[in-house]
Amino acid sequence: MGVEIERKFLVIDDGWREQADAGTVMRQAYLASTPQRTVRVRVTGDQAWLTIKGASRGAVRAEFEYPIPADEAASLLALAETGIVEKTRYRVAHGGRSWEVDVFAGENAPLVMAEIELEREDAEVALPRWVGEEVTGRPEFQNSQLAQHPFGRW
Repeated sequence: MGVEIERKFLVIDDGWREQADAGTVMRQAYLASTPQRTVRVRVTGDQAWLTIKGASRGAVRAEFEYPIPADEAASLLALAETGIVEKTRYRVAHGGRSWEVDVFAGENAPLVMAEIELEREDAEVALPRWVGEEVTGRPEFQNSQLAQHPFGRW
């Protein structure tokens, strides 16, 4: 079974940009979203994925991801039960790990969050100076919830 272990943090300044890659624009929406599971379609350029995630238990949840044709993904986005989440994802090296910094656009601007995927839930992580409050486990900061209740409306 696929498992995702990640921690999320709010980003407090632009210090991460010094080490960031060029970034990847993403559009994603949810075909189903409950506390027990989400089914997401994500498009980045001419690539697309269908992702199924289980319920979160702290920083851990089941995750299954499959590549799908981009034209089918566009049709699936039109079936979404939620709004579309738009963001640019940057990869940033820090402390021997690869962080992902998401800069949200559209109705979720000006939200900026950082994620770190871990090999185990209790793994030690050197926090960069540009991360602030940890929001792991806070449902309102899950992308599935941002699709329904955009940050710009809070």
